Amino acid sequence: MKRLLFSTAPSNVMSGVGLLLLRLGLGGTMLLAHGMGKAGSFNQTAAQFPDPLGVGSVTSMLLVIFAEFICAGLVILGLFTRLAAIPLVVTMGVAFLIIHALDPFQVKELAAVYGVGFATLFFTGPGWISLDAWFSRR
Repeated sequence: MKRLLFSTAPSNVMSGVGLLLLRLGLGGTMLLAHGMGKAGSFNQTAAQFPDPLGVGSVTSMLLVIFAEFICAGLVILGLFTRLAAIPLVVTMGVAFLIIHALDPFQVKELAAVYGVGFATLFFTGPGWISLDAWFSRR
């Protein structure tokens, strides 16, 4: 009987690779497509940035940059992954429920996908191919 591709690999190997891909995909696209742009345009856009929580436009933008740039980078590395996922989930929740509340679902779909993905990483952790796992083995 022929074995299927990867059928002999232990499930923890497959899970680790899957979580690595999830971290790299979500964290990488968040950092590159959203975080870098906001960080690079801070001086030009901070004063007009949306303030859905009433903390001020500059503070709101700083919080979003922290989530989309710093926390996304930590997720990519698998460092403090569960803690880093929290601001990302909150940011995507605010984007979905407040910023895009009146928009059609197609507009807010991306925030939902990111939010669910980062929530998944919060619950699963980063997997064994991560700095979190490396530090815990030392």
